Amino acid sequence: MIAVVVLTHERAHLLKLCVENVLSRTSELTTEILVWDNASTDGTVEYLESLDDPRLRVVRHDKNIGANAYAEAVKLTSAPYIVELDDDMIDAPHEWDRTLLESYEKLPQIGFLAANLVNNPHDTAARVMYEERPHAYHTEVINGVRLKRGPVGGGCALTSRELMERAGGFRQNPGEVFWLEDAAYIEDIAKLGFEAAYLEDTQLKHAGGAFYAKPTREKHAYWKAYWEREIRKNRVKRALLAVPGVRGLNERHGWFRLADIPDFPPGWRKYPG
Repeated sequence: MIAVVVLTHERAHLLKLCVENVLSRTSELTTEILVWDNASTDGTVEYLESLDDPRLRVVRHDKNIGANAYAEAVKLTSAPYIVELDDDMIDAPHEWDRTLLESYEKLPQIGFLAANLVNNPHDTAARVMYEERPHAYHTEVINGVRLKRGPVGGGCALTSRELMERAGGFRQNPGEVFWLEDAAYIEDIAKLGFEAAYLEDTQLKHAGGAFYAKPTREKHAYWKAYWEREIRKNRVKRALLAVPGVRGLNERHGWFRLADIPDFPPGWRKYPG
């Protein structure tokens, strides 16, 4: 009924925790587990070969194609529901997949339902959610299901194959290894009238950021370019807000808002290689 798709690259230590503490805690509703290895050389291959789960299929690719592999991996599954699971999700409650699916079925307007994150100060995504931008989130109850509304990421998220096919599947961006394929999918289903949300009371532990693993050059370059753009745009927005009358009009009409820029340490633009 559910196919769980995991991409991995050079993070055997996190993948092992994901298998032992997340994938092993799925219910019988998960009938397929596909792990796509993006050309790892750190022991990932040997670890995956040691696993004995009849639901598991491993695809080893000879090149790191990053997030583009999601579209290819999904094509190799057939279950009516799909979970996109990051290899750095390292802990989960038992039968988290059942909870996601049962909630999803009660929420006809939600097309991408993600597990909430544990408040982990070492995880970059959790720090944004709980420390840096808590004001961006609120709790909402729909059909008896508690949702966290706000910006949604796909660390562990469920969608239906029917909706994915209507939306054209996960996008691919051949020119990039790291990019936000989950955000692109959320944009695509929004065009069809569907929304994304977190399932408030189902929390998984995410291990993202340099505390757990050295970032790849591609990921560092993506976020460096992203935040440099946001910093430039904020300069332009501040200049506009300084024009007499613009601030009041912007507050009234909501034309734009300043991005929340993190407090970067000195030298943040340099790759920590």
